[in-house]
Amino acid sequence: MEQSHGLLLDEEVSGRLGETQKVEYVFEWLRSLKKLLSTTDRAVVKQNQKRLVEQLTAVLTGSPGPPARRLLAQCLALVYRVGDSFTATLTVDKCNDIIRSKDDSPSFLPTRLAAIACLGALFEQLGRLLISSYKDTVGNLLRAIKSAESQGRYEIMLCVERILQGLGVSAVPCHRDIYKAARQCLTDRSMAVRSASAKCLLELQREAVFLWSSELESVATLCFRAFDGSNYDVRVTVSKLLGTLLASALVPKQAIAPKQGSRRNSLEEVMDLLLGGFMRGGAGFLRASGDMLKGTSSVSREVRVGVTQACMVFVSTLGGAWLEAHFPSFLALLMELVSNARATQSAADAVCCRRCVSFILRATLGSLLGEKAQIAAAKDICLLISKQKKAVDDMMCEGNVETRVSTTDVSASQHILVCALLELGSLVQNLGSTAVPLLQEPSTAVLDTVISVLLHPSAPARLAAAWCLRCVAVAIPAQVAVLLERCTERLNALRSSPEAVAGYSAAIAALLGALQHCPLGIPHTKAKVLMGLAEDLLRSAAQNSRISIQRTQGGWLLLRALTTLGPNVIVHYLPRMLLLWKCAFPLSVRDMDGELRRGDSFTWQVTLEGRAGALCALKGLLVHCRDLLSDEVIGRLLPLLTSAVALLTQLPSLIKSYGNQIKTSAAVFRVKLYEIFALLPPNTYEENFGVLLKQLLSDLMGSEVTACPELSLMTPLCHAPDLALLGPGMQDMDQHYIEEQVRSGGSVGCGSLEFDPFTICEKCQDVPVPLPPNSALILSAVQLFGVIFPHLEVQQRAQTLEQFCEAVKQVKGARQQTVQVQVVSALCSALKCLAAGHAGLGSEEVRKPAVVLLVGALESANPLLRCAAAEGIARLAQVVSDPGFTVSMTLMHFDKLKAARDAVTRMGHALALGALFRHVGGISSIQHLSTCVGILSALSQDSTSPEVQMWSLHSLSMVIDLAGPLYHNQVEESFSLVLRLLLSTPPTHVEVHQSLGHCLNALITNIGPDLQGEGPGVCALRMSCKVCCAVMQASPDSLVQAQAVSCLQQLHLFDPKHLNLASLVPTLCMNLCSSSLCLRRAVVACLRQLAQREAADVSEHAITLVKDLPRRDNTQLDVTIKEVGLEGALFSLLDRESDPCLRQDIQETLIHMISSIALGKLAHWLKLCKDVLSASADSVAAAVSMETRQEEETERDDDSSAFHAKPESNGPFNNLRWSTRVFAVECVCRIIAQCENGDPAHFNMTLAQERRLHESTDFLVLHLADLIRMAFMAATDQSDPLRLSGLQTLLVIIRKFAAVPEPEFPGHVILEQYQANVGAALRPAFGVDVPPDVTAKACQVCSAWIASGVVSDLRDLRRVHQLLVSSLLKVQGGKEVKSQLYNEATSTMETLAVLKAWAEVYVVAVQSTRQKVSSGQPSESCDGPGEAGSGGNGLLKLVQADLGTLSRLWLAALQDHALLTLPHEYCAQLPPAGGSFYTAETAEQARPHYRGSWAPILHATSLWFSSTGFIVVDDGPTNLSRPVTPTSMGQSKSLATVKSPEDINTERFHLILGISVEFLCSPHSQDQMEKITSCLHALQALLDVPWSRSKVGNDQALSAELLRMLHRLIVTRESPEIQLAVLELVRLVVCAAQEHVKEKRHSAEVDDGAAEKETVPEFGEGRDTGGLVPGRSLVFGALELCLCVLVRKLPQLSPKLAGGPAFPCGPAAALSENDCGLVTAALTVLADLPAICSPEGSVSILPTVLYLLLGVLREVVWGCGDAQVGSVVSGALQALRTVLSSPMSRAEKSRGAWTHLLRCALNTLLDCWRTEPKTEPTVDEVPLLTALTIFLLSASAEVTTVEPLLTRCVDRFRASLDSKDPAVLSRSFQLLASLFQSPGAVGGRFIHALGGRLLAYLQAVEKSHPQSPAELLAVQDGVRALQALVLAAEETHRPQLVATLLPILISFLLDENALASAPLPARTLHESALQDLMHIGPQYPSVFKALMASSPHMKARLEAAVRGNQQSLNAKANPPQVSSKSSPSIRLKTKFL
Repeated sequence: MEQSHGLLLDEEVSGRLGETQKVEYVFEWLRSLKKLLSTTDRAVVKQNQKRLVEQLTAVLTGSPGPPARRLLAQCLALVYRVGDSFTATLTVDKCNDIIRSKDDSPSFLPTRLAAIACLGALFEQLGRLLISSYKDTVGNLLRAIKSAESQGRYEIMLCVERILQGLGVSAVPCHRDIYKAARQCLTDRSMAVRSASAKCLLELQREAVFLWSSELESVATLCFRAFDGSNYDVRVTVSKLLGTLLASALVPKQAIAPKQGSRRNSLEEVMDLLLGGFMRGGAGFLRASGDMLKGTSSVSREVRVGVTQACMVFVSTLGGAWLEAHFPSFLALLMELVSNARATQSAADAVCCRRCVSFILRATLGSLLGEKAQIAAAKDICLLISKQKKAVDDMMCEGNVETRVSTTDVSASQHILVCALLELGSLVQNLGSTAVPLLQEPSTAVLDTVISVLLHPSAPARLAAAWCLRCVAVAIPAQVAVLLERCTERLNALRSSPEAVAGYSAAIAALLGALQHCPLGIPHTKAKVLMGLAEDLLRSAAQNSRISIQRTQGGWLLLRALTTLGPNVIVHYLPRMLLLWKCAFPLSVRDMDGELRRGDSFTWQVTLEGRAGALCALKGLLVHCRDLLSDEVIGRLLPLLTSAVALLTQLPSLIKSYGNQIKTSAAVFRVKLYEIFALLPPNTYEENFGVLLKQLLSDLMGSEVTACPELSLMTPLCHAPDLALLGPGMQDMDQHYIEEQVRSGGSVGCGSLEFDPFTICEKCQDVPVPLPPNSALILSAVQLFGVIFPHLEVQQRAQTLEQFCEAVKQVKGARQQTVQVQVVSALCSALKCLAAGHAGLGSEEVRKPAVVLLVGALESANPLLRCAAAEGIARLAQVVSDPGFTVSMTLMHFDKLKAARDAVTRMGHALALGALFRHVGGISSIQHLSTCVGILSALSQDSTSPEVQMWSLHSLSMVIDLAGPLYHNQVEESFSLVLRLLLSTPPTHVEVHQSLGHCLNALITNIGPDLQGEGPGVCALRMSCKVCCAVMQASPDSLVQAQAVSCLQQLHLFDPKHLNLASLVPTLCMNLCSSSLCLRRAVVACLRQLAQREAADVSEHAITLVKDLPRRDNTQLDVTIKEVGLEGALFSLLDRESDPCLRQDIQETLIHMISSIALGKLAHWLKLCKDVLSASADSVAAAVSMETRQEEETERDDDSSAFHAKPESNGPFNNLRWSTRVFAVECVCRIIAQCENGDPAHFNMTLAQERRLHESTDFLVLHLADLIRMAFMAATDQSDPLRLSGLQTLLVIIRKFAAVPEPEFPGHVILEQYQANVGAALRPAFGVDVPPDVTAKACQVCSAWIASGVVSDLRDLRRVHQLLVSSLLKVQGGKEVKSQLYNEATSTMETLAVLKAWAEVYVVAVQSTRQKVSSGQPSESCDGPGEAGSGGNGLLKLVQADLGTLSRLWLAALQDHALLTLPHEYCAQLPPAGGSFYTAETAEQARPHYRGSWAPILHATSLWFSSTGFIVVDDGPTNLSRPVTPTSMGQSKSLATVKSPEDINTERFHLILGISVEFLCSPHSQDQMEKITSCLHALQALLDVPWSRSKVGNDQALSAELLRMLHRLIVTRESPEIQLAVLELVRLVVCAAQEHVKEKRHSAEVDDGAAEKETVPEFGEGRDTGGLVPGRSLVFGALELCLCVLVRKLPQLSPKLAGGPAFPCGPAAALSENDCGLVTAALTVLADLPAICSPEGSVSILPTVLYLLLGVLREVVWGCGDAQVGSVVSGALQALRTVLSSPMSRAEKSRGAWTHLLRCALNTLLDCWRTEPKTEPTVDEVPLLTALTIFLLSASAEVTTVEPLLTRCVDRFRASLDSKDPAVLSRSFQLLASLFQSPGAVGGRFIHALGGRLLAYLQAVEKSHPQSPAELLAVQDGVRALQALVLAAEETHRPQLVATLLPILISFLLDENALASAPLPARTLHESALQDLMHIGPQYPSVFKALMASSPHMKARLEAAVRGNQQSLNAKANPPQVSSKSSPSIRLKTKFL
């Protein structure tokens, strides 16, 4: 449809359309025209310009809609800009005429508005070309604005703004007039007009200097008035105007002509303007003074929030550099605001004021300054805090205690301190560990300053200081223990000071709460001390009434904070805590009555505060330690709660008696009690339901209810998407922190920390903002009512709801709305809980009042209440679960909507209509659907009420979602409705556009993949989607634009091919810097989805954004895109954003782009990551570099000082934060992982360099220097997370590049040149103040580096090795001071990391040594056990020095691990004091560290035992099961525990074996392959020792269990490495059993008198019966395992599998090299099994063994010509020889059975040749002949000489001698040579049968000499066979045979002439025959002489051959001499070894 439009409108088509279709058609033509005009040739446009202008003018006068008039104006301006502009003034005049028209009818209004829009576009595009019409036009517009309606005023302001844009400085003559008109509009009753006016003034101030000079105060006052009663959009635009004007006034953009008496504005004057607006608003002096005298404030929240945003814009406009330079002055002026008494007249005002100031500081410091500047700002804030605290201290020291300080002074200082401390905390928390220099700065003394505020007389200031300390703890975990100790000491020292008790207890609680964000924790002893401190405070509270409240609150606050440490800590203190709770409540009625009689107001205040604190601590137990809540504990707590409920009933009388003094305390008590009951299971306190319900109803409906926290109360009860109906203020936004104050209303106010100090220890990043007690009471009451209501009886439910209805009816006025909100919220909460518990509501008597309440709320004027009621009705339908009820509710809504005329009723019931089916499975009735759609569609077209349109459209979107496929019939009509409304709704009705966006999104989702169709209907729908999205994209409202982006994202999801990315991506990128958080979220979410599919296209299209934008619109983000692409812009955006959701989307977008395009732009991405890493605020690596230089003064051979990371400030990024740099390092790791799955050249320097010469491809290995540099920069940073990321990257680099050779230096690897850099990166991680997790990671990198083999020189390796040595010394030396800073589990982590690193190094050292020994390299002398070595012994020598210590530490770690892996029921067996490296209190925290470290330690320990053979002389303590370690050092050892070496070794053996078996029996599936391999290798090393094998061999049950475990492992793991290791272990286990059986048999044989005994005891499995018990038998288990391996690799072995569909008959599938190794190993094990059986047992398994051996042999020779199976053949033949040679075949008891079975096996082997030619075309005879020979040679004569087997064997060889294959002949002759020499009947039979054939073959060689090496070999082997036959003959017959052999050999000789021309095989045969003749002749001289005498021909032939041979030998002995002249004077050395 889009292509059908040309330049000119097809009027014929347009004329045939209806009115609605014509509007859409014209709009689509205008869209097409706008695109065509920018691409069409200028001449074509000029040619059609006249007609085009006429058509556009016709559209102008045809009453176009708002979107159409915007497009019309743009097209008209483009026509004149591209074509001729001469006639543009005519169009301007026509537009002016339309504006001057007196026609005020509504039908003419669209034309007038279109004319205004056209004027704006024309002047914007043509600018000074229309200067002649400028004054007339502006005058006309300004006159028209006086009588225009709101839409007209809105359009005129926008038009004037565009005129100013187009004319620039030329518009100066009318600036004053425009200013006067805009002033009026800035306070217009229409919010849209106010926004437009602010935009106009913002454009005006670019050239109108007077706005920010002479008229500055007037404009500021005007802006303050504009803020009053404003909405969010107005506040944003007006604050931008005001902030920009103030910035221009302070730092003028252009020079101002100096006037007499004029001077430049100072910062103080500018800020005075802002602060004056904050204090007085837009009121005049008289009104403000009157308010001040009355003590009231008339400044609305909107004004203060607007001024706050303006201040933020003011600073942002001036920029970060200005803020950095002027921050102290700015901070002082800002604090004047918060210290002004007029701004903090009430508690709510004070909270509002503090929030505003905090927002300004956070929005400016957090986003504009880099880390270095933030540290400087933090110092300034700290100085301010110190100054304020000093001033308060000075005032408190003056005069006596009562009069020393006034309330006003404290109030002023407290608000300053709160703002300053909260901002200081935020700065430090965001800086993280980079804030360490700030804390170490002695001039500021940050910690001392903050701690001093803990003694401030004001609670808010103390709490703010405590929160600041918590932020310090989160940022720098090392400070937690230090600060806790310091605060504890000060609290103990100042117990008599109420401020000290309150302040320090709050600080301690805050620090404990920070531990939820600090994985390193604190020492367990700290918790013990704090528990005692809390007890002391509570016990001493009654000693001094002056500080009773503070001590009570402080004690319970500490207990509440302790509960956040979790159940692992609290379990040790739970009995003491239960006792404290018991003492806090009276347990009897008598005690309660006594309290009531003797109390006064103060004691009751203390009592209520104490019990509220106790309940709060109990809440902490319920939340954080739920695992400890056993039935016993709950049973002990319930009496306390019953007592609290009893007190609850007495509160009204107490309040009546003692007045308001205890009112707040009573409210807090009730809040905490309600919260406790809401967390407990309701069935535990059913007996208290009556009292609780009565009190809840009183709280919700009582006469004291005055204000209600509507926002906090009802927002969670509403459906989240419905909140969009409440306006942009309910959306997520950057200004949420202050905008919340406007939404919450002035009566309730916002939350603040002082309202509930117990929240200071909650887990949150931002400061908690608990509501005031009265508001919190309503919230907790509603929540508890929802929990209790489902457990009430039906009658009680009905009565309760009836009371709700009556309460709403009885009250009137504002209080009625409050009660209604609260009871409806309570009902909605109850319905939500009922739905969650899948419970029903009850009978009709319960439903009726519920419906009445909810319907009444639907018709309320409160929109939030309507949303909650709609969700309540949806929940009601869900819990009633009756279709009839749902239908009746639907009909009721229908009737209400038909009858209602007021907008409120329509809105409520329209929303309920859509929400009704939300929780009942959707809409299933077509009739109801049609009715709903009809009613909602009609309501959505009610243009008289935009609110009704918005609510009905939103409801319609829900109906579309809920209807699903049923809605398909309504889709076209709904699309038409949405498009029609979008084209006709004024832009000022933003809320309607937003709901239309929801509808469009729902429609696209409903159609789904059907949008990909090509039918005319689908194309029309798709076109409608695009048009709707285009309309919304052009909207000025950011939320509407966000909806458009969301719709386009959905469209791309279902139909990506029809979406034009070339236009979409630049639009998205342009909005990346939008001021709207919702729009940025939508844009990034869309980019994330696009990057998943078309990352390359997205990246390319983003570049076009910078080219197309005008220069004045370029932002910093656009510049970044131009320099480093979209990915660089996303990094910049990631650094600025704080929204977690948005940051996550940005990171995922970058990850998708890396996955798709990083390999194609490798250099670009690596440079980008490097630039990000280099863009730190200061050189954080400089300090490390300096330290490195200082440390290396004495070590001059270390060149690491030449490599230091210096930030590069000239890159595209500036002052990036550490979190962004951490992500950049993670991206580098992802790029490396991506390359690993790509081209192998990425990790091959030679290949990369070669391909780089011929291709433009880039490879990772070419950027290795950059990778090392980035890892170094990160690893040496001050940020601990960045250091961890850098070390991880370094680890990845070492692992990936360790084996990459250096092409320029053969024998070296490419990483070797970076060894100094690696050492320099690792050294800082082993410093004294480094956190243990960093040191642990560095240990891992050290071990990887040492074990990688990169460094071959031990001197170079010692640099890194020394770091591990120092860590080992630290482990040996016990607990360092640093370990006291963190939890004991961190010491465990670091210790195990060190031991693991040493273990990995030792394992690699041993393995490399063994490899070099096995490769045959010359060995060196060994220095100690285990160094059986080679030239690679150096690494082993490094470890050897510490091996004694390491072995004990490794054993201790393994013992700890074994204890910690015991099941829960064996926990009692754990040592009460803990293990070697963990304490009992931290056992749970230590378990993960052991799980990650035990495997390499186990492997290393086994290798150590293997090297020593379990013969170890320990110089440590006698009790070797607990060596000297940091946690057991110094413990006394009892003499009774001394054990023998055998017992010690047995314990160690079972320790290693037990750990391995326990893990291998149930290995976890995730990432455990390395651990499985380590376990298997450890067991192999263990069983390599004879002593260990004897232990296994002696215990058959253990052996069988091992085999069962190994069987499970080989079935569940497919890794060839693991399976080979399993089979090797099986072999060792079988070997152990074999040695055991041999030992037993040998012992029996040498036993005294054994020879005389008739029977010798039989050893081995099977005993006398031969039976093998499955599950207990070692042999049976081994057979099972081998069968499993063989059948999985050769399924044809199984009769059940062979011939099946999965494994059809035929040749075996090709075996891989790994498969061949597995099969060979299995056969080896099979062959050893008979040796561990008794004779009867061997008979039982022999058929299986022979079947499998021969089956494997048969399978590999049938059709497997693969060379890889050679190893299988060899293994099978060797296994067959082993079985045939078994002593069991000769044992008396089994000889007969073996003979029979072996005969059968031989027959089976002979049958292998009986194959069908068609099915088995290729059979490799050589292995079969070899196997046959093994049988004949190894088996007894009883097996081989029986007929017809022997005859068949002879026939097989006879047939092989007829083979045409030389290889078969050669092997046959070799085997015959062996057979000829075998004694007995076999040899003679083969000589007689095949001797003649052998002679015939050799005699035939004279006629046909060998022509190939294979034929030559066959002849030579035939000669050897004949020689063997001669040797096998008797002495008497040998001369005859020699006489036969000699002529054959002589026949092989060639004469001199033939020898020269003969082929090489013939010459070789000649030489071989001559040597044989010369060897045989002397042995048989008589035969030789007789033959020579009888045959002269032979003699002559032999003599000639001898002469020729002698001549050749002489020629070799005397080579020809070369002339000396030709020899060179310098001889080159060609051999360098």
